[in-house]
Amino acid sequence: WILAVAAWAGAIWLARGLPPGGRLITLEANPAYAEIARANVARAGFGAMVEVRVGKAIDTLPGLAAEAPFDLIFIDADKEGTPSYFQWAVRLSRRGSLIIVDNVVREGAVLDAAGDANVQGMRRFFELAATDPRVSGTALQTVGAKGHDGLAILLVTSEP
Repeated sequence: WILAVAAWAGAIWLARGLPPGGRLITLEANPAYAEIARANVARAGFGAMVEVRVGKAIDTLPGLAAEAPFDLIFIDADKEGTPSYFQWAVRLSRRGSLIIVDNVVREGAVLDAAGDANVQGMRRFFELAATDPRVSGTALQTVGAKGHDGLAILLVTSEP
C-alpha cells in the first residue's frame, strides 16, 4: 500500500510501481485538482488501483489509521504542515516502510533560520526526523531545470 500526501501529480508514476493487488491512496485538498487527478489516473489505466481522497491532509490522515500500515508514504503537501505529516506518516507505517519527503532543500533556504513558513516547516521536519529513534534517513539534493531542491528518504527501523 502506498499513501501520497497531496501528490496527485505523481500518482500515475507511483501507481506504475505497484504490484498486482497494490493500492495507492492520494490526498488532495483542492476538489478541482482531485477531479483532474481522477480523470488522468483513469485515463492511464490505474483507476481501480488509485483512490483520490479530498480534504486537507491534516484532517484526513487520522482517518487512515484503520488502513495502515502503508509500505511507502510520499509527502509533497504544503511545506508548513510537513512536520505534522511526517509524524502521521510514522504512525501509519510499519518497520520497513519508506517515507519520502519532497522539496526539503528549498534552493538552500533550509539553512536560513529566519526563513519563511515553508522553510520553517522543513527545518522543523528535519529536527523531528533527526531525533525520532524509529527512523533512519538521509536527504538528497536535486538539480535540474527548476533549480535545486531535494528530498528526504527515511526508513522506518522499528515499529511505530
